[in-house]
Amino acid sequence: MSTGVRRSMKFRKTVAAAALAMLAFAALTLAAQKSSSTLFAQDKGKLTIKLDGQTVGHEDFEIAPSGAGWRAKGTADIKPPESPASKISGTLTLQPDGAPISYEWTAQAEKTNGAHIIFTNGTAKITLEMQGARPCTAAEITDPHRTQPCFFEQTLSFNTPLVAVLDNNLYHQYAVLARVYDWSKKGAQSFPVLIPQELTPGTITVESIGSASADGKSYEGLKVTTSDVEILLLLDNSHRLMRLEVPAAKVSVIRE
Repeated sequence: MSTGVRRSMKFRKTVAAAALAMLAFAALTLAAQKSSSTLFAQDKGKLTIKLDGQTVGHEDFEIAPSGAGWRAKGTADIKPPESPASKISGTLTLQPDGAPISYEWTAQAEKTNGAHIIFTNGTAKITLEMQGARPCTAAEITDPHRTQPCFFEQTLSFNTPLVAVLDNNLYHQYAVLARVYDWSKKGAQSFPVLIPQELTPGTITVESIGSASADGKSYEGLKVTTSDVEILLLLDNSHRLMRLEVPAAKVSVIRE
């Protein structure tokens, strides 16, 4: 066999090996995309927030891919009767399985407050910031009668990385919860939960209740139960959040 023929065969083998490697990489990438896309789906919309039938606010939100994971972002403008107006924004980044990576929120009313939270292996490190605040002393952190603003760091531990982040007046986060719920298993499923604006950890139970209706329309119902309130999520056939009801508080949140 001539030297030229051997070189040609070696070149073809190298090209074939490179092609196989590229196909394998493409297959792995596609598999990763499929695995992340089966849990979440892109969604964007506007929610109308009603209290006892009266409109008290609106929320714009978007759930979209971000790097290897997902990002859920929303901004709500709230004006309850006889209360000052406020604007709340939250940005939640998530792993493909729904476990939170980070969360940032700001609330603008008479003052601007906010926090940055990093989640690592079931631990949430929270840095709370308040406008015009100074660092809290150890005594001030635990003082329920503290009147002067201050900021501090706090760490909360959970028994799993899969923590539900459900902040005050940011209802699109229930759309994320509806995706994290395991529809193939159904039944009652419990999740640790964090309410960032209150720095409050807890536990919620989520359960499919089958078909449900509101205003003459049929939905897929998902019941969310906490220690003191019951919330009904009404979803379309692809499990997008269409409506949220908190009967005890007379709150309705409706997708426009």
